[in-house]
Amino acid sequence: MSKGTSMPRIALIHATPVAIDPIRSAFMALWPEAELANVLDDSLSVDRAKFAEITPAIASRILRLAEYGASLGADAILFTCSAFGPAIEEAARRLPMPVLKPNEAMFEEALKHGDRIGMVATFPPAVATMEEEFADEARRLRPTARLTIELCADAMTALRDGDAETHNALVSERCGSLANVDAIMLAHFSTSRALEAARGVTGAPVLSSPEAAVRKVRSLVAQNRE
Repeated sequence: MSKGTSMPRIALIHATPVAIDPIRSAFMALWPEAELANVLDDSLSVDRAKFAEITPAIASRILRLAEYGASLGADAILFTCSAFGPAIEEAARRLPMPVLKPNEAMFEEALKHGDRIGMVATFPPAVATMEEEFADEARRLRPTARLTIELCADAMTALRDGDAETHNALVSERCGSLANVDAIMLAHFSTSRALEAARGVTGAPVLSSPEAAVRKVRSLVAQNRE
């Protein structure tokens, strides 16, 4: 693990290529000094979509990827796919450095805004685990909070086909349909491409997971270096 005056190294573990640019952009905007180590296994999202639950084999792969990130000398490890929460939690229990789920920081920020939280998701296999994770955070921070989810799988299809414009339009349309909410979350790192478009169609605060994650991982690394 890098220490002292050396640049902090953050291992980013991706299950899909569409998550890479959003988190890189967030680091460039919020913490350009961080040294990023990108690890991609794009078969993970394909395999995850085949099962309703995280299988033992997938959980084992998540742990091995986290261990590999640790072997790179990472000060912290950040997963960028939202469909593997319980497996990432297990990896966090086993490793000495911070290991973050992609959305935990965004959930914390959203719950500061009020009880009525909306979320737009584009990857169906991630929804159930994200609901569970949000409920856990709500019990800890704001027990009266409730989550309303808009699912827009067509947006992910468009993005994987290289049509970011259609993706952004579909996501922002769903954000606009979330009425009477105190905040709206864009569920995945890939969804953050639609952040500006989404903010243009609603008066509610719109939060993205990459920005929130960078803020939290930077804070945790700073604490560990004190």
